Amino acid sequence: MELDFNTNLADSYQSQSQRIRVLTEAWVDKHIFCPNCGLFKVEEYENNRPVADFFCSHCKEDYELKSKDGAIGNKIVDGAYSTMIQRLKSVNNPNFFFLTYNRHQNQVSNFLVVPKHFFVPEIIEKRKPLSPTARRAGWIGCNILLKHIPRNGKIHYVKDGEVISKQNVLKDWQKTLFLREANDVSSRGWLLDIMRCIDLLAKKDFTLEDMYTFEIELSKLHPDNKHIKDKIRQQLQVLRDKSYLDFTTRGQYRLI
Repeated sequence: MELDFNTNLADSYQSQSQRIRVLTEAWVDKHIFCPNCGLFKVEEYENNRPVADFFCSHCKEDYELKSKDGAIGNKIVDGAYSTMIQRLKSVNNPNFFFLTYNRHQNQVSNFLVVPKHFFVPEIIEKRKPLSPTARRAGWIGCNILLKHIPRNGKIHYVKDGEVISKQNVLKDWQKTLFLREANDVSSRGWLLDIMRCIDLLAKKDFTLEDMYTFEIELSKLHPDNKHIKDKIRQQLQVLRDKSYLDFTTRGQYRLI
């Protein structure tokens, strides 16, 4: 996989934003395979399609591309807040590709995919309405809070300039597909919160008591639930059944 952009493709464009759009989309179209089936490279939709930028002709997964100069950071600017929230409830909600690049070197620094089953309302931040004097006065945009997405929801093809093997990309994608089985967004949200708490522990082996330290934080996220510890145990059981983690002994867990 080459990380350099083909800058010749953008010679006819004056706008920097147009140049970057052409360069990044062409790079993805040339190099990126579908992480769901792994059989074909993704294909580019026609311009201005409202739902997605790329698709897989084999398994029909959709992907939207977001690009950024420099570090990816904790949040990514997206479009209208109301549109994003509606999409989270839709069957055609796309997966997201995130690409960071070095503008001076015209080169990809990071490329990752976040599967659509990691997108819940809690990771979407509503921005302030545009001022009354703005061309789109009152319009409300949103940010995608990447910091709220569990580590296993960020699947890298390229990380800090290093290309990750196709085998690892496909394995990492398959690892969390069980989240699509959740009956509703709320159920999936609980699993994602527990996965994020496990990430915060920053260790492969942990205990039930470790997880109980997040009781106050989880009660704030889920104020209607009065049995947080019971819910923690239940969600850990689900994650074990889905081979995300394992029980080693009573009250002891290990990430797989």
